[in-house]
Amino acid sequence: MTTISRKKISYPISERLRLYLQHYDREAPLPITYADLLRSGGAYPLLDRQGRDTLWETLFYEPQTLQELSHGLTEVYALLKTGGDLSFTEHLLADRIDYCRFGNSNPFRVRIVNQFNDNYDYFYVKRADASRVYGLELEHLLAPNSINYLVSGATLIEEHIAGIPGDDFIRDRLQRPHLNQVRIAKEFVKFNERCFARLLGDMRAYNYVVDVTADFEDEQYRLRAIDFDQQSYEGRKTMYLPQFFKDNRSLVQLCARLLSPESIRQYQTEERTLMLRRARAERYRLKDLLDCMRQETLAPPAKVAQLRQELNEHHHTTRFDRCDSMGDIVRLHLKMMVVRMRLTT
Repeated sequence: MTTISRKKISYPISERLRLYLQHYDREAPLPITYADLLRSGGAYPLLDRQGRDTLWETLFYEPQTLQELSHGLTEVYALLKTGGDLSFTEHLLADRIDYCRFGNSNPFRVRIVNQFNDNYDYFYVKRADASRVYGLELEHLLAPNSINYLVSGATLIEEHIAGIPGDDFIRDRLQRPHLNQVRIAKEFVKFNERCFARLLGDMRAYNYVVDVTADFEDEQYRLRAIDFDQQSYEGRKTMYLPQFFKDNRSLVQLCARLLSPESIRQYQTEERTLMLRRARAERYRLKDLLDCMRQETLAPPAKVAQLRQELNEHHHTTRFDRCDSMGDIVRLHLKMMVVRMRLTT
């Protein structure tokens, strides 16, 4: 099984990438930055409804600081959701700020409450890392999920992606009698294919959610990545295949028990075909992104060399020898997956 032993290196956003973000309306001046939220007076552990530690801490601030932060954070929410229309912010309140010390990004999670009806929503404030931004963009362009985020300087604002955390779903729901296990198995195969095609790594169960939608006769499921730190960073090919992570073993066993090899190939082909259609629809923006990505340093040279070799073996080629960067590898890997999709459609 695949494991990660060291924390990922953080890469700053280059001028080239920033120009891309400006061109596609991903950059905007923000009234609150990541550094502003570090001014807390303390924290206490946040527990879930069953009393388990969530690995998040709820922060508390001095009253004046909290008032200033709440005003700025509601404006950030308006920029993210309504394009900066501040007429709705008078009845919005940032009533809770959580912080996570676990993982690479050390994010803040902000809860915004509508004071008219007590409805609430979340968004995240993170350090702006180039790998994460490329991961978000590739998800937006190639996955069946639109991604909403903003960048300003060294701060990244991400929309909340709703769903049941993968580890909670596997632990608490996977064996429920009403669950359509075949559909879950099918979606895991398609999710596995998407992650590998665009080289998104580290999809352990807590880095994706399961989106459950009630259908007229049953339930539909979709697995959605929520962590994009490990976009084309690792050298091992297995890091980009969720099937090789220990905490996804239950889903892998489900696929082996319920799906025939023919069905698995069918679902893989379906997902490749959908990715091909999305790539065609966004061909110019995808080219701009990959052209930018190819000029970046997004992983240590040893990892680039290892992935280059392993993908050569996977595709039975030597074409990856000409790749000098992770961006080159992603571009060629996608191209070869598209060729394979064309041959099967």
